[in-house]
Amino acid sequence: MTGFEAVLLYVAWCIVLVLLYAVPRIPIALFTERRMDSWERTKPITDAPFFVRAKGAHLNSMENFPLFAAIVCVAALMGKSAFVDTVAAYVLYLRVAQSVTHLIGDRSVLVLIRASFFVAQILLMLYMVQGLLH
Repeated sequence: MTGFEAVLLYVAWCIVLVLLYAVPRIPIALFTERRMDSWERTKPITDAPFFVRAKGAHLNSMENFPLFAAIVCVAALMGKSAFVDTVAAYVLYLRVAQSVTHLIGDRSVLVLIRASFFVAQILLMLYMVQGLLH
């Protein structure tokens, strides 16, 4: 998998996550008393726990995406894509693992596992930056 493919799959994963919590809102708004504007940020959270976790997983995914995409693009501009290509897939795999763990639940052990996946992604991105600078 190339770095660019990993970036595109990361984008696809973010889209899947947003659809997990956004799509169910349409029938809820159409067929219940709940209004479409009841999900505004200024309103109390009334979603089921899974949908809250799905939104959290999506937002967490968006945190790292600009950094990851920038590293892959800069590597290409520097003519060093091959170096990033060897690591980029692992960043994606760790991101998916972190999101799936987030979707499963929010018990302390799951939060620790999720945090471990996050730290591993950061370390891999730092490794890629270091490799590009040398």
